[in-house]
Amino acid sequence: MALEWLKQRSSELVANMKTEVAKFRNKTFLEATVAGCVIVAHADGVVKPEEKQKMIGFLRTHEALSVFDVSEAVTIFEKYAKNFEFDYQIGQANALQAVAKLKGKDAEARLMVRVCCAVGASDGNFDSNEQAAVRTICNELGLNPKDFDLT
Repeated sequence: MALEWLKQRSSELVANMKTEVAKFRNKTFLEATVAGCVIVAHADGVVKPEEKQKMIGFLRTHEALSVFDVSEAVTIFEKYAKNFEFDYQIGQANALQAVAKLKGKDAEARLMVRVCCAVGASDGNFDSNEQAAVRTICNELGLNPKDFDLT
């Protein structure tokens, strides 16, 4: 039941995301979104090389993010990922600083959270660590995690 809900929810999100992302096609939105994706990717504290490649592949192929220059998104991803590799807390703080630039920009912030949820669910398993990471992002943005079915 939960997997079916997740698949349905993910499909609904992707269907509308590309159009919405195109509305906010700017460097601040891209950087915040990619930083949020890095937070989700590092949700369990360790990202294996295969996981990094999967995340970079997701950035390259995800329909909603295709409105952005792939090389720029990958460069931003690698920048934030390196901070996590150096020190998890420093990496998270730096990524959250980029995320926080969307605070007060409700539509952009909500869309960014939805993209992060889609990234977390991209492997078919939006696990508790990934959900906790997105809740942290919501808190940074002053958004209610319940609005995104995160309890």
